[in-house]
Amino acid sequence: MAKKVLREGYTTGSTATAAMKAGLLALRGEFPSQVTVETPQHRELRIPVVQAEVRDGRGWAQVLKDGGDDMDVTHGTPIEVTVEVTDTPGVVFIAGEGVGTVTKPGLQIRVGEPAINPGPRWMMQRVYGELLPPEKGCVVTVSVPAGRTLAEKTLNPVLGVVGGISIIGTSGIVKPMSEEAYKKSLIPQLTVLRAAKKKLCLLAPGRIGHDAALRVLHVQPEDLVETSNFIGFMLEEAVDKGMTEIVLIGHIGKLVKVASGSFHTHNRMSDGRMETLAAYAALNGASQETVREILGCATTDGALEIIVRNGLECIYPQLAERAQVRAIRYLHNEARVGVIFVTMQGEILAMSSIAEEIGRREGWLKQSS
Repeated sequence: MAKKVLREGYTTGSTATAAMKAGLLALRGEFPSQVTVETPQHRELRIPVVQAEVRDGRGWAQVLKDGGDDMDVTHGTPIEVTVEVTDTPGVVFIAGEGVGTVTKPGLQIRVGEPAINPGPRWMMQRVYGELLPPEKGCVVTVSVPAGRTLAEKTLNPVLGVVGGISIIGTSGIVKPMSEEAYKKSLIPQLTVLRAAKKKLCLLAPGRIGHDAALRVLHVQPEDLVETSNFIGFMLEEAVDKGMTEIVLIGHIGKLVKVASGSFHTHNRMSDGRMETLAAYAALNGASQETVREILGCATTDGALEIIVRNGLECIYPQLAERAQVRAIRYLHNEARVGVIFVTMQGEILAMSSIAEEIGRREGWLKQSS
């Protein structure tokens, strides 16, 4: 029996962007049943529109969030956007009912701003540029009527996002996370490398590490392999496919878990990020107050601000080295494994010794300087 191919879905960011576009089109007298929006990776998505109309001189539209075959708490949720055209150029974002507001530092969005992440903002800016002349602007209010209730099932309360859910999505697309099926879908990347007789590969758990490898290190795309949260699984598969050298590259918030011995990095399966950062800070002379402050952080980026403020950046290479040791031990010394930590902005934060050695040999460090 053929296995079912899992269906991709749309992020809340793509959904809100589609509603914004439908709202602007309504102001033109067009009431589409479907719109096309562009993702940050320049992929076009065609998204159905439930309803679009003009209300008190403003465009309004509703689009249902479609998570595909992913187990997503927002699947099927109506997302509504109201758009008001102004004479001031630019886009102003407002958190409507059920969309959270950021109250703690360390996230991608500043304190006091609507919890609409950079990816969705980029997509909405594209719609603005497509449909409005440069001398005009617009106020975009995103609402999720069920958002307050849904937020209780997310990490938002812990992260300091209050009032509802976040509008998120770096790629605009939701990939199904049925674990076994998704893990198996990742393996062909390594099969291609084996066919090309490659012995070195880079494993990236997410978009941040992936983009940094391409932009900063100028790695060839075909040498880069996505792992999602299944770092341990993909390390083993890489060795099975003949890789003798592996470099893990990703945001420190993901790979610091490897330093603590966690190789499945989904937040429901493993954490301990703050505890690990706090322990290494203490090892390097941090005060009890600083340790306590790190432990109280909701995000790794918030903790990094404290680490920098206290001059404790020495822990980054130490943690990268520890992650290297853990990864090699995980593979029973069957491959050399290096580790590269990346910031949220895609900058190289630290390299372990093996990663640095490989980087010099491959010319990455020269190109990234």
